[in-house]
Amino acid sequence: MGSTNGGWSRRRFVGVLAGAAAGVTGCSSSGGSTAAPPRSPAPSATSPGPAGTPSAAAPAGPRPLYLGTYTSAEGGGTGIGLATYDATSGRITGKGTITGVVNPSYLALHPDGRTLYAVAEQDSGAVTAVRLSDREVLGSRSTGGAGPCHLSVHPGGRWLLSANYADGSVAVHPIGSDGTLGERRESVTHSSPAPGPGQEGPHAHQFVTSPDGGHVLAVDLGTDTVYSYRLNERTGALTEVSRAHTRAGAGPRHLTFHPGGRYAYLANEVDNTVAVCGYDPRTGRLSVGAAQSTGTGSGTSYPAQLLVTADGSYAYLANRGHNSLTRYAVEADGARLRLLDTVPVGGDFPRQIAFSPKGTLLFAANQRSSTVSVFHVDQASGELRRAAEPFASPVAVCALPL
Repeated sequence: MGSTNGGWSRRRFVGVLAGAAAGVTGCSSSGGSTAAPPRSPAPSATSPGPAGTPSAAAPAGPRPLYLGTYTSAEGGGTGIGLATYDATSGRITGKGTITGVVNPSYLALHPDGRTLYAVAEQDSGAVTAVRLSDREVLGSRSTGGAGPCHLSVHPGGRWLLSANYADGSVAVHPIGSDGTLGERRESVTHSSPAPGPGQEGPHAHQFVTSPDGGHVLAVDLGTDTVYSYRLNERTGALTEVSRAHTRAGAGPRHLTFHPGGRYAYLANEVDNTVAVCGYDPRTGRLSVGAAQSTGTGSGTSYPAQLLVTADGSYAYLANRGHNSLTRYAVEADGARLRLLDTVPVGGDFPRQIAFSPKGTLLFAANQRSSTVSVFHVDQASGELRRAAEPFASPVAVCALPL
């Protein structure tokens, strides 16, 4: 195990330290690091997390945008970045920082819109709750593992799910009625199968609930496996029900469901592919299809994350090494992806992408260039068109627009 500066984390790569824009020191263009932003309307209960499906509507006026970073990296931030964006133009305006959080590299919103959750991606992993009404940090809880890199809230709002990359474990924390976190109720380490080619152990990269709410799925890059569990919504206990294996050395990173709930799409980081997966809501069983092209040609593009439009017509993939976004047409009610094109992301190493609540904007957090790019999404064709100029944000690794 390495230091909290990231010696252990393949996910962070050398780009965290070597590729960060050293001149950028805060989220606010004015340089203020602790100023609270103007109060915006409370987000709706259907607002998505970074990997979520956009909701149908959002209030008018400037919208909140929360930004994740690494506070321990050279050129990194000092907490969770605060900003607003114009839902029409896509222009982002910095509004300061929520301090008192460590390495908040991934963010998620409670379904009631009142509490924000962040991982603390470090050797002694933790998850942190922040009350949005006054930006107060409500405290942190240990994940029982190292390097947590993803978290999500179960749709019922009572459980927080997190994935510890460095030791390949997943954790479940209870959420109180006020949004605070209780002590960890469950933890499972992916001890089998054996690590894939080039991997020294398991590396849990995502922990998410299926659209039907009946199962939670953990994507593990190190074991080339997606694990399906049943979550006991009374106790928080996990019961494994199925395993889906990719081809050896694929390195699955991120799973995104089609809104129909019978198919999902898997981004494979190591072998530069994507795969369509069948999903059975009754059993929780996932079946991984054939590897498909990312459209980035030969070489290493480190696919990061897929998004699917709310109507299920188009999917988008962030390619970090290629610095591009791939557009796919979704066909056969979700059973097929047809590659359409790739467009430059306008930054370096797009680590994570997210839709605005209406799905008309796509945000890309570019880790090495310390910027957030914004695109207009054509609702009919799925084409992406650059919106405002990229926004400077230190070591931008997550963008959460509300």
